[in-house]
Amino acid sequence: MIDYKKAGVDIDRSDRFVKDIRGMAAATRRSEIINGIGGFSALAKIPKKYRIPILVSSTDGVGTKLMIADLLNEHSTIGVDLVAMCVNDIVLTGAEPLFFLDYLATGRMNNKKALDILKGIVRGCSEAGCSLIGGETAEMPGMYAGDKYDLAGFCVGVVEKSKIIDGHSVRPGDRIVGIRSSGLHSNGFSLVRKVFKKSELKTAFGKILLRPTVIYVRAVQRLVKRVKVRAMAHITGGGFYDNIPRVLPKGLSPLIYKGLWQVPDIFREIQKRAGLGDREMYRTFNMGIGMVLVVGRKEVDKTHKIIKISGLKSWTIGEIIKGRRGVVL
Repeated sequence: MIDYKKAGVDIDRSDRFVKDIRGMAAATRRSEIINGIGGFSALAKIPKKYRIPILVSSTDGVGTKLMIADLLNEHSTIGVDLVAMCVNDIVLTGAEPLFFLDYLATGRMNNKKALDILKGIVRGCSEAGCSLIGGETAEMPGMYAGDKYDLAGFCVGVVEKSKIIDGHSVRPGDRIVGIRSSGLHSNGFSLVRKVFKKSELKTAFGKILLRPTVIYVRAVQRLVKRVKVRAMAHITGGGFYDNIPRVLPKGLSPLIYKGLWQVPDIFREIQKRAGLGDREMYRTFNMGIGMVLVVGRKEVDKTHKIIKISGLKSWTIGEIIKGRRGVVL
């Protein structure tokens, strides 16, 4: 007889995992949550403070950074990356993240590894102020080797209609403020794995590369209450060249001046090993800037002060110009 367990799917082990994470997820529970993990779906109310609430959603994964985590057998921070890649997109509109769901697919369920992953997700949700409201775990032997895994996340937020930040008010002469990243965040790892040997990734290089993505939600929420932020961009895949122009009105372009901020050494090491020019680097990586904000010239100093209060570092890295000239000089 060949049952489901012999075929590679252990339902009992997955059930134990769900029971283990219920208490962890409870720590992120917002008052709007009606029910959470364990049901076929999760229910949540929209906060009462919104007059005309607009829902905002985002979904993303972590990419091949997972392979670095697997190589180092360190899975406790990769969940932070998963949450960050979603909530950092949500907050660009001025929205607050409400709840988050995760999807974990693996060849064979490893409860210890999965719990480490969930610890990171819970940490990320706590930092972003959203609830871990549910998710899905799938054992797929034959699709993934052993206990290799992939992750996906989904987040829903809400913003007052009159306070949506969509870039429409950006004007020539506005300043671009960049907020420091913690490193590569979750982009460019397919290239990274080409230029570093596996043996090198098991050293200090691997620990640097595995640093979790900064969650900018609290800092941005504090900022938009006191400053007229005209546009924001999360510097992910596509770097400066693809991400900043997409939040600007037609006919305007960002002009970024290299040398106005400190580029972490890891990016220079990658550039040297890969033999890449600056344009390719600034189109692939965040180069030390994880998020950019467009504000009026008179609000630059206040912007930096508020970001500093949030425990982050920022620089004025460019300006908005007319036309479609190059992004980085």
